[in-house]
Amino acid sequence: MASAPVSEAAAEGPAASSTEGSVAPARPGDRFPTKQVRAVVGLWRRSLRFRVVTSTLILGLVVVSIISLTMYRSIADGLVDDRVELAQAQSRTLAGDAQASFNSFTKTPEELPEFSSTVTTGLQAPPGDESRYLVFAASPDNNSDTRLPTEVSQGVGLEDIPSALRQSIKSDPERQQTTTIELERPVEDSGTDLLGSPQQSETVPAVVVGQQIDVPGAGNYDLYFIYPMDQEQTTLGIISRSFILGALFLIGLVSAIAYIVTSTVVTPVRRAAAAAERLSAGHLNERMSARGHDDLALLGQSFNDMADNLQTQIRQLEGLSRVQQRFVSDVSHELRTPLTTIRMAADLLHASRDDMDPVTGRSAELLHDELDRFEELLADLLEISRYDAGAAILEQDPVDLFAIIERVVTSTESIADTRGSEVTVHRTSGQEAVAEVDSRRIERVLRNLVVNAIEHGEGEPVDVWVGSDDDGVAVVVQDHGVGLKAGEASLVFNRFWRADPARTRTTGGSGLGLAIALEDARLHHGWLQAWGEPGQGSRFRLTVPRTAGGSLTSSPLPLTPREGELPTETS
Repeated sequence: MASAPVSEAAAEGPAASSTEGSVAPARPGDRFPTKQVRAVVGLWRRSLRFRVVTSTLILGLVVVSIISLTMYRSIADGLVDDRVELAQAQSRTLAGDAQASFNSFTKTPEELPEFSSTVTTGLQAPPGDESRYLVFAASPDNNSDTRLPTEVSQGVGLEDIPSALRQSIKSDPERQQTTTIELERPVEDSGTDLLGSPQQSETVPAVVVGQQIDVPGAGNYDLYFIYPMDQEQTTLGIISRSFILGALFLIGLVSAIAYIVTSTVVTPVRRAAAAAERLSAGHLNERMSARGHDDLALLGQSFNDMADNLQTQIRQLEGLSRVQQRFVSDVSHELRTPLTTIRMAADLLHASRDDMDPVTGRSAELLHDELDRFEELLADLLEISRYDAGAAILEQDPVDLFAIIERVVTSTESIADTRGSEVTVHRTSGQEAVAEVDSRRIERVLRNLVVNAIEHGEGEPVDVWVGSDDDGVAVVVQDHGVGLKAGEASLVFNRFWRADPARTRTTGGSGLGLAIALEDARLHHGWLQAWGEPGQGSRFRLTVPRTAGGSLTSSPLPLTPREGELPTETS
């Protein structure tokens, strides 16, 4: 006997069931966005095609956005620079013409205001042309007694000129100064309100170029030209829309290409996965289509070669298994005839052992005992051969497992007394431990577990717990003997396995008892699990569903101390 943490292969139960691919139940607090996010995350994990297309889409969007923004900024800066240079050149020419006109004035000072209005009118754009606005005003440092009227174009005024630009011209009157502003101007045909003011306005970027001119007899005046960048703004709008449409088209095209390329790779892989699933389900003739000479064709050909080899080996193993099963079955049946004759002779010798000398009498006793063990082994071989052949049949009726364990304990009292172990039965719940089972098979399982615990209990007490819930009934058999080493809980159900190969089977076991017990538990859709630790004994837990064909999700009794403590009440 032995022990170990709950074993993977040794135990049949929830610990052995896979959760891969399971879907968590929806919780009442879930909201629609949360469900959508979970659906997208699940699709991201499951679909290679979705990951590739999504990654391409995101990366393409980032790259195209960076390129588009860089190009847009470069074009915008170029348009602004060109517009500024053109505005400066045009303003320089107009300012020179205005300076020449004022320098040529020869009339009386009283006529200077009218002449100034004529000059500034000539500097403005023609009516209906909003490509240029004019502001003509006295410089901040002008102390002349002669004042010329401030001239402005319709829709703009001196308040539109930044104060910083006016100070720059004042500080350096010999140089032309330039800046850009956001110009707010009325929209044409927008109507007026009751006070006559425009009802609508628009804001456009504009270049403001200013410089100072000298008006003879009137002092210094600032001349500002405002050039709205309507054309540039329209051009940038067209460019931005073109960039957006081009980016969307390019991203869509790249995503479509990624989808097509990924489909070219993923579709054969999915076909391979589907073929592998059908192959694993037992369809050994399943194959993939392998056309061409590329890598995917090589994958298909390799898969087909693997399937051919597996089919050949599986068929060989099936044939060998059938031969072995037939051999075991035939040998077991054929041995019954000579065994019957030997049994009759052995019983005769055993009955006459008192009339023999001590050595011969002891030999007759050993022959009788070994024949019992041989008959048990033969019966177990026949039983295990039925499981291998899939011929085992259940005869299920409602049975009280507590009554079965009581019979088992009673029938094993002589073995327990010989080993010095006391067997105690505990009932752990108020419910009846009734389940629809094959009583003969379940009794055989429990008898094997109890006898096994007595044999390996080192004379220590053996405890048996019987518990039940709405879904199943469980029996736990615990000894306090040598226990199980790490990893041995996955081996105790193997045929003819021993924890210690040098240890003899004092109770005459065949070595197939736990293997048959595991098959009996599986036949009932139940679990037979083992756990133990060196020096602390071991536990075996049998769990069966209450109804025939039912399923189990948990056991009424814990198997390991980590799962909980077993109750101490004695029935």
